[in-house]
Amino acid sequence: MTGDVMRVTLTRRMEERAARRRAAIVDALEEQGVAAAIEGEAVRASAPGLKARWMADLSLREAGRSRT
Repeated sequence: MTGDVMRVTLTRRMEERAARRRAAIVDALEEQGVAAAIEGEAVRASAPGLKARWMADLSLREAGRSRT
């Protein structure tokens, strides 16, 4: 495998992994009743008491850190 092909392959894999993490975060937020959407590389969330909910729920904070 040439350097260029390897770089393209690794870049694609990293982008896919990041997309899975963003999707996992959106799923976790929606399970908690928080409206969430992926906008580019960011996850946008909104709901009353969102910060308190985020800080109080470890599974919600860890959603994007899991090995998927």
